[in-house]
Amino acid sequence: IKNLNTSHGFAQNSRPFIVQEVIDLGNEAITKYEYSNLGAITEFRFSAEIGKAFRGWNDLKWLRNWGTEWGFIESSKALVFVDNHDNQRAFTLAFPFGITRIMSSFAFDDTDQGPPQDANENIKSPIIYSDESCGGGWVCEHRWRQIYNMVGFKNQVEGTGVNDWWDNGKNQIAFCRGGEGFIAFNLEKYDFNQDLQTCLPAGTYCDIISGGKVGSNCSGKQVIVGNNGKAKIFIGSNEYDGVLAIHKGVKL
Repeated sequence: IKNLNTSHGFAQNSRPFIVQEVIDLGNEAITKYEYSNLGAITEFRFSAEIGKAFRGWNDLKWLRNWGTEWGFIESSKALVFVDNHDNQRAFTLAFPFGITRIMSSFAFDDTDQGPPQDANENIKSPIIYSDESCGGGWVCEHRWRQIYNMVGFKNQVEGTGVNDWWDNGKNQIAFCRGGEGFIAFNLEKYDFNQDLQTCLPAGTYCDIISGGKVGSNCSGKQVIVGNNGKAKIFIGSNEYDGVLAIHKGVKL
């Protein structure tokens, strides 16, 4: 297999990343383990189980041991993905399991419809707007502010584990990633309002879900962390995303 083409923006000597699609939800005649020695595999159970949790079918508290204990293949072999909802993607990018893929797509009216095309059936490029979102029939989920900010979170906390887990016994959860980042989720019908350990140095941080750091300012909520690492964490029950995330890179 040849290296990737540098004329398309790939770095010199970049290698293709090949993934095997094996649909194994637990009761299949063919299992993912038959192919794991060859490389990465699509972990469909990840998508199915995270969907159950964030749709309210399972309590979020059970995500504390998210990973192989749920019947997933080992993290280094698992290509993980979700196909709906910001909060599912936020958890996927925040929790250290698998090789994360963000699904990014086009709008369609029926399942047989292809991507946006011109009269000659050439695929049309997306229109990029000033706010970094896109149009022209494309959805571009990877350009949504919450998503690309969470990619920044994932990069910031790389190499750390999950610590200082907190939950309310049901559908409010929070955890640190080492001393690099903190994230909280609220799926209850009442507000998330807790003093929690963020594992971050004292200071003021910009929530990357409700907004983002712009220079020395924040366009979203601000979180004040005390000398003991604790902060008042508030996520209203009526907030659109139901997530709050901060990390060292967004200290004001």
